[in-house]
Amino acid sequence: MVTPPEDTAPNTIVLIHGFWVTPRSWEDWKRHYEAKGYTVLTPPYPGFEVEVEALRADPTPIEQLEVSDIIGKLEDLIRGLDRPPIIMGHSAGGAFTQILLDHGLGAAGVVINSAPTEGVKVIPLSEIKSSFPVLKNPANRHKAVGLTPEQWYEIFANTFGEERSRELYDRYHIPASGKIFWGSALANIHPGKDDTYVNYHNDARPPLLFISGKQDPLFPPKVGHSNAKHYKAEGTVTEIVERDGPHLLPAIPEWEALADFALDWALKAEEEAREAGMRLN
Repeated sequence: MVTPPEDTAPNTIVLIHGFWVTPRSWEDWKRHYEAKGYTVLTPPYPGFEVEVEALRADPTPIEQLEVSDIIGKLEDLIRGLDRPPIIMGHSAGGAFTQILLDHGLGAAGVVINSAPTEGVKVIPLSEIKSSFPVLKNPANRHKAVGLTPEQWYEIFANTFGEERSRELYDRYHIPASGKIFWGSALANIHPGKDDTYVNYHNDARPPLLFISGKQDPLFPPKVGHSNAKHYKAEGTVTEIVERDGPHLLPAIPEWEALADFALDWALKAEEEAREAGMRLN
């Protein structure tokens, strides 16, 4: 069993949620890593400090959400830690994880079915179809847009069966920010740097692993592979693996094995990067 080291290696794990869910979606992973002795943080987006049910009743904080505010809050949290943590992000949280790593925060990162960062122009038909509930109407740019149970099943839980999908929907689902979703969709059209910009040539970026669900229609593996290939720096590690499962990959029946794999990879990559840095110094 992996336990947190007592030296300068990471002793904290930060789990960043994506859209249509809250930090509650990490509840099993949080308990799992805490049982191994880690401090586990599941920071909410600004205004998401309430429960799922409250955000469903009043989605105003979702409508007001800004990427810059999310990144600022996460940066403040991580900078306040005694040592760099392992950062893991799912979906939009994966894009935010990439941004944080590019900003020099974290010891290693793992992104699961990550939303793409700026410049990734691969847009499979399944992604267009999955994004349609938000992008079908430009007026949604000013709204919090939810999914029906049927849409949730098709986008998030298509390998689970409808009964399990409905359980997850009732437990985790909230509306998503139409403003941020539309902004991401237009990121490759706007001139200059957008909110999801990262420096793909950053040699100082911590190690990064992409995990892509083979049955994810929102961000299928070809999106993850394209995102990973954008990283051109030779001084750091970027890898990608594929696993069977839908967009809500952290909830697959074998989630404990997936969680252990992600942690083991991050610890090994961080240790190797730290030792390489010591040799260079």
